[in-house]
Amino acid sequence: MSKNFYTEAVEAPDNADDITLRPPDLSEFAGQEKVKERLGLMIEAAKGRGDVLEHVLLCGPPGLGKTTLAHIIAAATGGALHSTSGPQIEKAGDLAGVLTNLKRGDVLFIDEIHRLHPAIEEYLYPAMEDYRLDIIIDQGPNARTIELSLPRFTLVGATTRAGMLTAPLRSRFTMTNRLDYYTAEELAKIVRRSAGLLGARVDADGALEVAKRARGTPRVANALLRWARDYAQVKADGVVTGEVADLALAMIDIDADGFDEMDKRILEALVYKFEGGPVGVNSLAVAVGEDASTIEEVYEPYLIMQGMLARTPRGRVAMREAYLKIGAEPRRGPGAEPELDLGGPP
Repeated sequence: MSKNFYTEAVEAPDNADDITLRPPDLSEFAGQEKVKERLGLMIEAAKGRGDVLEHVLLCGPPGLGKTTLAHIIAAATGGALHSTSGPQIEKAGDLAGVLTNLKRGDVLFIDEIHRLHPAIEEYLYPAMEDYRLDIIIDQGPNARTIELSLPRFTLVGATTRAGMLTAPLRSRFTMTNRLDYYTAEELAKIVRRSAGLLGARVDADGALEVAKRARGTPRVANALLRWARDYAQVKADGVVTGEVADLALAMIDIDADGFDEMDKRILEALVYKFEGGPVGVNSLAVAVGEDASTIEEVYEPYLIMQGMLARTPRGRVAMREAYLKIGAEPRRGPGAEPELDLGGPP
């Protein structure tokens, strides 16, 4: 058995609840090399000028590190981080309360920024561009506008649906960075670092096995690592090897490709209930007992990336790989190989 365990780098704290797996700076942030290079340059340039960092938009699937990068940006620039989300800002007064509490150089992080109400966006435009806030008081003939000056701050917006951002809002971000799925090697590096923080004993094979089944997502990798650690503690000798990781993940129905039970239910419903499609996402959601938005945002991106299904104007269609995955005979259609016309009598 390998003795190259990843526990020596960081001593495990006494209280596991106090552990944060977020890397504190860009040097410890694994993967997303182009994004890190751009952000590092922007931060260094702003600090060299004694200026405040420009507004940054982070987009990409959930769990890839957008919130972590917001924390890193705030730490690197020396500003305080103020976090909120689009759905939490229901009226202009909510936004005004957040903005007026900012100090020069602070970072305002708005998660799910694409879900901001259009009326709220109108208040955000002058705040981002001119660092002022126009508040309308009273209604009708008595209505008047009060202008409040704001300190220079950095807005970091995060979205899983960049296409839903309005053009005026998107144009006010100086830099737009898209985070892509991680490779297994990058995730293995994250797993090894997290194992050290958690005080878990993981060898190289165990780290790679967890990484390969993490759907290209660090958040999933860390969750699977915690489960594999618990499994190894109870069922094995406390070491997450490749074999132990395989047994641990099989116990929670995650196969060698990273597909879980819901992934397989989606593919089976698409193939058997809807004859390969096309089918609308709402019908598919009812068939598997899951929310349509969850299917779109959580499950479909990975299934599409793996070549299992396709989104078409008429609905979702099962590809050839989907049939093979669930052991079904591929049928004719967008995802199947066409039958050959060998001629002969009709």
